[in-house]
Amino acid sequence: MKVVIAIDSFKGSLSSIETGMAVREGILKACDAEVIVKPLADGGEGTVDALLFGMGGRKIQTTVTGPLGDRIAASYGILDDQKTAVVEIAEAAGIKLVPNNRLNPLYTTTYGVGEIIKDAIVKGCRNFIVGIGGSATNDGGIGMLKALGYEFFDKDGNAVNPTGDGLIKIAGLSTDNALKELSECTFRVACDVNNPLYGPMGAAYVFGPQKGANPETVKILDEGLRNYSEVVKKVTGKDNASYPGTGAAGGLGYAFLTFLNAKLESGIKIILDEIKLEDDIKDADFVVTGEGKIDFQTAMGKAPVGVAKLAKKYGKKVIAFGGGVTDDAYNCNEEGIDAIFSVMRLPMTVEEAMEQTTARKNLVAAANQVFRLISLMK
Repeated sequence: MKVVIAIDSFKGSLSSIETGMAVREGILKACDAEVIVKPLADGGEGTVDALLFGMGGRKIQTTVTGPLGDRIAASYGILDDQKTAVVEIAEAAGIKLVPNNRLNPLYTTTYGVGEIIKDAIVKGCRNFIVGIGGSATNDGGIGMLKALGYEFFDKDGNAVNPTGDGLIKIAGLSTDNALKELSECTFRVACDVNNPLYGPMGAAYVFGPQKGANPETVKILDEGLRNYSEVVKKVTGKDNASYPGTGAAGGLGYAFLTFLNAKLESGIKIILDEIKLEDDIKDADFVVTGEGKIDFQTAMGKAPVGVAKLAKKYGKKVIAFGGGVTDDAYNCNEEGIDAIFSVMRLPMTVEEAMEQTTARKNLVAAANQVFRLISLMK
């Protein structure tokens, strides 16, 4: 029997690799099987670690400009081919880096994201996989672009601040000093939202409040994004503001698409392509997936459903394990997951269940019992 495991992290408890290895242990205690563990992520937190584990590579430590303008430590990955960098923008522009009392997207920047990209280019990378979740920014990506050599000016010819409040002041731009190596680079951007750059469904109105923007700030940011896109259209002829996903990460999706010719793609699609999961699934008997909490959102295209859809392409049976399973999780059965199991064994608090040792024991035990049953029925 061959089992392929591609299970997402149990956030706050176990990484994707740790969950996969726990399931593997449970299966091997129950039966003889060939068990392959693949890392899983959706382009957000854990993407770098997942791809480094699945494809080989090394983590690079560097120092960049944080979202508030201070110097911070950040990391990214370079895969074994030495040409591909894996970047999580939250490392340099993440909301986790900003204290609650300083959250305000008028004054945060993506400059450090550009510094990471530049560092990777200097090290020889020309292909980039970028996860853009978890940002604290709404600067339209002008911070990142400034770090890469692009210039944005106000009506008097002065450089604008590479922050959210600089957008409304943009009257001109120059690409003359952009890094020449960028023309040799490709960018695959994990983008799982369809929001345009500005407007009622745009970056400022939909995501700004989560980043500390009050109603007046949201209005200023939205007007700034509109102004920015109009100047870009006038200078470059590119009109991408309504393209789905350009509003991601406070307009960073727009910057990637417009200036770096990026492809905005489903995060789970990028990961599944890169780890070559399909090759392992083709001759598997069972595919195991899951995540910390399986609910209605899982059914709406999150990583486990991405795995299930790929498995169903080859008619494979799919089992999912979750730290918790809600009543509406069974919508996932309609999306290719054949059976869903909670790993909880005894009544306990959420905090107790999320303790690393407990979560691992529960996952091992659940996988063990499910595959004991499977073995008896074969």
